[in-house]
Amino acid sequence: MKKKILIIDDEPTIGEGCKRVLEKENFEALYQQSGKIGLKEALTGQYDLILLDLLLPEIEGMEILRSIKSRGIPSEVIIITGYGTVQTAVEAIKLGATDYISKPFSPDELIIHVNKVFQHMDLRNENIALRKELNLQEGFNGIIGESNSMKQVFKLIKRVAPTDSNILITGESGTGKEVIAQAIHRASLRKDQPFIACDCGALTPTLLESELFGHVKGSYSGAISTKQGLFEIANNGTLFLDEVSNISLEIQSKLLRVLETRMIRKVGDTVERNINIRLIAASNQDLAKMVEDGDFRGDLYYRLEVIPIHLPPLCERKEDIVRLANSFLDKVKRTGEIQARNFSPEAIEALEKYPWPGNVRELKNLVERVAILSDAETIEVKHLPKEVKIIHNEPAANDFPATWEEFKQYKQKAKDDVVMRLEKEFLINVLTDTGGNVSKAAQKIGMQRTNFHSLLKKYNINSRDYKS
Repeated sequence: MKKKILIIDDEPTIGEGCKRVLEKENFEALYQQSGKIGLKEALTGQYDLILLDLLLPEIEGMEILRSIKSRGIPSEVIIITGYGTVQTAVEAIKLGATDYISKPFSPDELIIHVNKVFQHMDLRNENIALRKELNLQEGFNGIIGESNSMKQVFKLIKRVAPTDSNILITGESGTGKEVIAQAIHRASLRKDQPFIACDCGALTPTLLESELFGHVKGSYSGAISTKQGLFEIANNGTLFLDEVSNISLEIQSKLLRVLETRMIRKVGDTVERNINIRLIAASNQDLAKMVEDGDFRGDLYYRLEVIPIHLPPLCERKEDIVRLANSFLDKVKRTGEIQARNFSPEAIEALEKYPWPGNVRELKNLVERVAILSDAETIEVKHLPKEVKIIHNEPAANDFPATWEEFKQYKQKAKDDVVMRLEKEFLINVLTDTGGNVSKAAQKIGMQRTNFHSLLKKYNINSRDYKS
């Protein structure tokens, strides 16, 4: 389809001349000598580009430009300037004009300016299309997920994000719990306020208490100044507590009081302060089992788990592995001179067969490592780590053990990986058949309930996810 160009200039020699030149270049051009008629035509929004003279007798070109931009007309605008009006053209650029051309200009100059504008327009439209495609590929809010289990997670996020309810995200290490927490925050009414994350397993109880609630100067040895806690820093926003299973019972008690009263007290302080936060917690442990064992407060658990969100392990969302791997590869390619461009079908098959005990985090690290070390455009099975090739039954010749003892270890590792994958699938199947009832499931397969529970904990399987 021909590009449509409107020319508004009170000098017929210039206007008609531009029209002839543009039509020879296969553009569809219309010339208007009157500024008022030209403005009316421009406001129809039918034109890809408008050539606009600044010095018009009836209405100023700047006024026409302001009207076009204020009405949201998508047409690009090239300003035609005369001697002494270049400064005004610069002002026009600030108002939204794309380019300017100074009189007198040759036909070649005109075509160069027009083509440059259309090239810029095509590039911008291409970027918009690519962003739309990327958004479609990345499932929800930048998170890749086409599997049914992840679609259910996205559906739940959309429903609960606008609320202020506490959320507990569970799942194995590496499944992306903090990514989900950030997605919830970005979709919430607090999106313009802080999102603060704290890894509760990385700090001792004393340091964690100070980190969360803050402290006053001199409250303990080393407290050389008063410090804000994360609750205060996250005020009006979202506080994400990762691995809450590592919080001591003493701090659990203080955290419960904060959730009940919405007030905090710094360590060593006598004054309480109001806080307004949305709390999202995460754990790779079975908190319900920890409550049963007396290692986690039941009242705090129920406060945290107002809305439960469980993230499936990567081995249960195989449909997403290819998309994730390609996405990670694209990100690596953008960071430097990387030769790797894609995966062979055999390499993809190997990635899909591997059980991914480290989940999405392991896949991301593996792709980055392989892409950087690969000297080929296509990543083959031979480029993948030994543990992936073993599962795929295609080890490279140089990966075979050198001694019989190493071979026995090699063989046992392959057996263990397969057995673990089958064992996990077996547990999931029996839980599905019994509607998530642990006692019935253990009885059905002839196993002690405590042993069955231990296996569930080993594979981080939450029986509540399979309740009828």
